[in-house]
Amino acid sequence: MTSAAPSSRQGGSARTGRPRSAEADRAILAATREALVELGWPGLTLGDVAARAGVAKTTLYRRWPGKSALVVDAVAALFDERLDLPDLGSLQADIEGVVRQFAALLDRPETKTALMAVVAESTRDDALRERIRTAIVDRQKRLVLLGRERAQARGELPRDTDPVASARTADLIFDVVAGAVVHRTLVSAEPVDTDWARRFAALLLGGLTAATGD
Repeated sequence: MTSAAPSSRQGGSARTGRPRSAEADRAILAATREALVELGWPGLTLGDVAARAGVAKTTLYRRWPGKSALVVDAVAALFDERLDLPDLGSLQADIEGVVRQFAALLDRPETKTALMAVVAESTRDDALRERIRTAIVDRQKRLVLLGRERAQARGELPRDTDPVASARTADLIFDVVAGAVVHRTLVSAEPVDTDWARRFAALLLGGLTAATGD
């Protein structure tokens, strides 16, 4: 799966002059993840990221308002690249597959370090919290929508009749999946193995069947 650099989708006034380089953005985001692994959150600086990416420090400041926003976008790019929903033939299998993918992504050192740090920072920074929501959470809800559409096409779930209720249910599904996997992986530090993913998917499916049409 390919995607544009997350920061290019953020809001802000249009700039004049030379267009942004997608290649430079990718290099900066990759350098950010590399620095997180080697230096950790406290040691990461924009100067070090610029040096690793081979760009001027001012280039980073033109693109990102600070360290936290840069790290959010670096992680968002990783989510876009690594999270997918291949059709495994059933809703149960699709849920198990994406849960294992998500857990593997959270177990990566750069993801673990970045998420714990930016979530803590966002408790006192409303703009950062909004950036996390738009760059990561809202974009990854696409997986819920795709999985539900496939299940409806297979006849595993009925078609939506109420758009408002459907949107609320999609939000709830995402919250349940993300909350459970984040807690299991980052808080409890327990493995998300095949058995856990299977039991979790079965539990979620039971709730989905009951919630349809609410």
